[in-house]
Amino acid sequence: MKFHELKEFIIEKMRLSHIYQPLLIKTLVELGGSATIRQLAITFLQNDESQLLYYEKRLKEMPIKVLSKHNVIKRDGDLITLETQKLTLEQKAEIKKLCEQKMQEYIESRGLSIWDYRLLDNDPIPDSLRYRVLKEAKGRCALCGATKDTALLDIDHIIPRSRGGKTEYSNLQVLCAKCNRSKGNKDKTDFREITCKEFNENCVFCRKSKSNEVILENDYAFALLDGYPVTKGHTLIIPKRHFSDYFETTIVELNAANDLLRIRQKDLRDYDHLITGFNVGANVNEAAGQSVFHMHIHLIPRRKGDLPNPKGGVRGVIPNKMKY
Repeated sequence: MKFHELKEFIIEKMRLSHIYQPLLIKTLVELGGSATIRQLAITFLQNDESQLLYYEKRLKEMPIKVLSKHNVIKRDGDLITLETQKLTLEQKAEIKKLCEQKMQEYIESRGLSIWDYRLLDNDPIPDSLRYRVLKEAKGRCALCGATKDTALLDIDHIIPRSRGGKTEYSNLQVLCAKCNRSKGNKDKTDFREITCKEFNENCVFCRKSKSNEVILENDYAFALLDGYPVTKGHTLIIPKRHFSDYFETTIVELNAANDLLRIRQKDLRDYDHLITGFNVGANVNEAAGQSVFHMHIHLIPRRKGDLPNPKGGVRGVIPNKMKY
């Protein structure tokens, strides 16, 4: 291909779904026209800002901090310096060899999972399948609830590929990079089950979650007006999964409940300017006053002039249908 043909291709014919094509051509030009796949992969990694930011964070969190404490290195802003005498070529080679031995020993003891699934990626996940898994997970880590805005998201094989797990929808879940590395290749927990199981037909809150009494909801929680309100607008925020103990709430469910708490308190403040504060809390077990054993969080608006009712409510409670 001649120069003008390559130029015409780039300007007129190149269709992009990512930066890969122009980056590959640019890299080959810079390297004199040819390069190994390994050289090209290194260049791609250097241009992946999310990966660079991730490893900058990891460096600051652990190895830089630990090695500085032992006076092996010194940090001055973003500059890291090895705190040792000037090494000869032979000494440099020996130090490098010792470090490589340490790395190899650790990899052999822990398996390739220390670099997560990427080193075992001989069976790449098709884009369409990756999209489906991310979409149905609502773009959240199934374990901690992190989103793409706060962490790198991986598609995890529930049964690890190193243990025979297949690249198919039923064996895939979304985990953030941190949770995925922590899981490693020795665990096959399906974290999706944590937040989508147990609808209890005998539970009043489970039944109400399907009714028109719901005033707010998201993927993992919903809101109802309390049937025995302490003050006007007293609202319950309830996970969709049936369980009783607040301390069993997953991070995903807690994030979802907090989102509804914020929305509801804003709605109440906008509607009633007499509200000056809120009580927010949950009762855990009968000894603490829990009467419905499906975990729920109370949001109780407080305003001057609320008149307590000896039976637990207040005078002039607004009907549920007004959604206030």
